[in-house]
Amino acid sequence: MSKNNLTEDKEDKGFSRRDFIKNISMGTAGAIAMATLAKTDKLHANEQTKRIDEPKNQPLKIEDVLKKARERLYPKCRVCHECDGVACAGEVPGMGGIGSGQSFKNNFIALQKIQLNMRTFHDVKKVNTSITLWGEKLSLPVLAAPTGGTTYNMGLKGKMTDDEYIDAILGGCIMAGTIGFAADGIGDPIEVFEIRLKAVKKYNGKAIVTIKPRTQDEIIKRIKMIEQAGALAFAIDIDSAGRAARALPGQTVEPKTPKQLKEIARSTKLPFIIKGIMTIEEAEMAIDSGAAAIVVSNHGGRVLDYTPGVAEVLPKIADKVKGKTIIFADGAIKYGTDVLKMLALGADAVLSGRHLLRGAVGGDKEGVALMINKMKSELIDSMVLTGTSDVKKVNRKIIV
Repeated sequence: MSKNNLTEDKEDKGFSRRDFIKNISMGTAGAIAMATLAKTDKLHANEQTKRIDEPKNQPLKIEDVLKKARERLYPKCRVCHECDGVACAGEVPGMGGIGSGQSFKNNFIALQKIQLNMRTFHDVKKVNTSITLWGEKLSLPVLAAPTGGTTYNMGLKGKMTDDEYIDAILGGCIMAGTIGFAADGIGDPIEVFEIRLKAVKKYNGKAIVTIKPRTQDEIIKRIKMIEQAGALAFAIDIDSAGRAARALPGQTVEPKTPKQLKEIARSTKLPFIIKGIMTIEEAEMAIDSGAAAIVVSNHGGRVLDYTPGVAEVLPKIADKVKGKTIIFADGAIKYGTDVLKMLALGADAVLSGRHLLRGAVGGDKEGVALMINKMKSELIDSMVLTGTSDVKKVNRKIIV
């Protein structure tokens, strides 16, 4: 049989070389396709099982909040493990302390030096952490300090808006059973102040609003706006007077005389808080001027370099004015033990700034509430282990 005949014979039977290769290829492709489908089905089945097994609502974790805050705030804030003012020294505007950063560092150091006496021979098994401020009951003596400047201090442009930030602070505080301060920024136009007041109104006035030490007319104008928003009280952070050089045109800030402070106090029925007290003399002058409360504070070390830490001056001030006015204190407060220390030194309540700022940036309202509730848990533990039954009855016997 000739070669040609053999070829023709195979072609007649459907076994050409081309068809043979084609059939093998199709078979291989089909096998691969079947294997791929089987693998895909297995992956889908595993994913479905994973979705069923996973809890639907994962609890928010502190480490996740801090990680997100670090990503958003860097390089304005490194979200250091301990907020001691070292890495951010001199970064103003920003989150650091002014100049050498020593005032910020002094706040941290002064608080760290205070040690607690542990006592376990007592009958204190349950403690009371609640206080009442101007008719508002709070679950613990911790309030969010006034923090602002989302763009120029925090570097959050395009990441978090002013209205999102203030909503996180005030809303998170309420979730945790307390209240927060709404800030007033030298670098902020009146529209930003109005945004914050809308948040205050949204939360039924459960907030304290801060005003920079502007001209008298501007302060009284803002007090009227605060009254309309229904806020619990208002404050003037008089220590911001030193930042006049950084005020925008038309946004004058200035020191105040006792006479001017009296004029402000008499212009409203709202409780008036003066923030930025660091001496006995000015604490007494604030009371004489009509202040319902003072905040012992060096503005987080952001306005004057080389001031003492708040925990250093607080006891002397409290010895003179305790009971005559409400005493708040701030400065590097992060833990429940920090709260107890400040109460033992004479404060009635404390303000926490950078710590809750991180909660807001890293976890919105839930992040703020998480931070506050952690402080509350730590406060309860430290009260039991120092034999302290009530935050309103803390004394200096519990500190070394």
